[in-house]
Amino acid sequence: MDIELRDYQQECVNIINSLDSGSYLVAVATGLGKTVIFSHIKRRGRMLILSHREELVWQPRKYFDCTYGVEQAEHRSNGEEVVSASVQSLVRRLDSFAPDEFDIIITDEAHHAVADTYRAIYDHFKPRLHIGFTATPNRADNVKLGEIYSKIIYERNLKWGIKHGYLSDIKCMQVDVGYDISDVSKQGDDLNLTQLSNAVDNPLQNQAVAAAYREYAVGQTLIFTATVQHAHHIAELIDGAVVVSADTPDRAEIIERFTKREIPCLVNCMIFTEGTDMPLIETVIIARPTRNASLYTQMVGRGLRLHPDKTDLQLIDCVGITGKLNICTAPDLFGIGKLPKGMTQADIQGKRITEIEDMIEEVANRQPDWKINVQLVELFEQNGKYDTHNVNYIIMPDGSMLCSIGDKRVIKVRAEDITGNSYAYMVHDNTIVWTVQPAPMQEVLDSVYNRLVCDYQRAKNLWDLELVKRWGSLPATLSQLSYLKKLIRRNHRNDIRVDDNISKYEASVLIGQLA
Repeated sequence: MDIELRDYQQECVNIINSLDSGSYLVAVATGLGKTVIFSHIKRRGRMLILSHREELVWQPRKYFDCTYGVEQAEHRSNGEEVVSASVQSLVRRLDSFAPDEFDIIITDEAHHAVADTYRAIYDHFKPRLHIGFTATPNRADNVKLGEIYSKIIYERNLKWGIKHGYLSDIKCMQVDVGYDISDVSKQGDDLNLTQLSNAVDNPLQNQAVAAAYREYAVGQTLIFTATVQHAHHIAELIDGAVVVSADTPDRAEIIERFTKREIPCLVNCMIFTEGTDMPLIETVIIARPTRNASLYTQMVGRGLRLHPDKTDLQLIDCVGITGKLNICTAPDLFGIGKLPKGMTQADIQGKRITEIEDMIEEVANRQPDWKINVQLVELFEQNGKYDTHNVNYIIMPDGSMLCSIGDKRVIKVRAEDITGNSYAYMVHDNTIVWTVQPAPMQEVLDSVYNRLVCDYQRAKNLWDLELVKRWGSLPATLSQLSYLKKLIRRNHRNDIRVDDNISKYEASVLIGQLA
């Protein structure tokens, strides 16, 4: 299949081709063409592609112009240059393959790689190169892929894809359909499915989901449900809706009819979460509450592909009472699990996802409460067993940390990725002046601290948390307030409200951002 690679796809291929050996991760958002990327990698020998579902096993075939074998159910390979295998089938057939059988292993949807079945396959084979591909590089699900992959070598996330015109932007809505999952217990990185089904699959809530479809859905709609039975109950209430499950024999035909607008709505349970190429999806309705950020991203990701007949994707989160559970919603697409103080869901209703991220960062960074922030930093240290060296970080909703040291200088430490690595950089007057290269989080924190000690002693009263504790809660001085108000006017920041009761710490952070 003759395909002209996009610039970023070629860039990724070049990076992989330059590697001699090792195990690495590529993180590209759903819809950016990971299959196209790995089909163009130069092979020094045979390639093995690992997938966990039937559609994923067969889908790459059209992208290769060489012999292509399959290990799945009744299908067996026979020495082909590329072998695509179902993990469930291959793990039972390892004795048929020599450890050095393959030069490259590709793991599709690599966030599954820590499962025992995958590990058994990795333990058997000794490839020169192992590349995992994932669309969900954050660690919200506590998936520790650093045990499998040394680092992320290439990343193009959802925001990048939208802003560069490769993916649809997303209009976000929440509709309260009356779900009450406050008594549903956690199970692993998600929810107990039996309890969840009992909580959401009832006539009143199903009618509310159908009503949300009729009132807010735009065009071709994909609905995600908790169970197959739940899917059938909702589909019965929507004219023309079709249920797709693991037992549906003619999925390809149904998808084709859906794309031709002959079917207005598909209702499914865990079928269209990964690997299905359906560009004409104009609305996604999440009627399956989840704590799993990877699953949530995959569900929404089905609707991100571009199509001439659509502009944005309409995303409808069906919500209700959650109790103490943190359920994924639109901000989780950017790794932001909770709106900052000063923002409500009403503020983001109907907004595009790219607008929401900017709003969240602006509000979260406006006037941080230093006492609360000290607690957040301490919690971060306890959870990750990290030493921040008492650097006065502000923790942002996406898990990244900022340290303002005045004169428009801000240090940013990124949230650790799915391999456990992070990186850092300093911005001075909107220009990156130095960086700390990707490394394990503690090494990055150490490097930032060493830089501060060596180069920024004059700003120690801003970055040393012990010093901040001594003066942070004192009222801002008149000179601080005067200077701050002058900066607000000069920067035309009408969104920042300053009263005379703010603390020295709050004033100093704002001055550092605006000066």
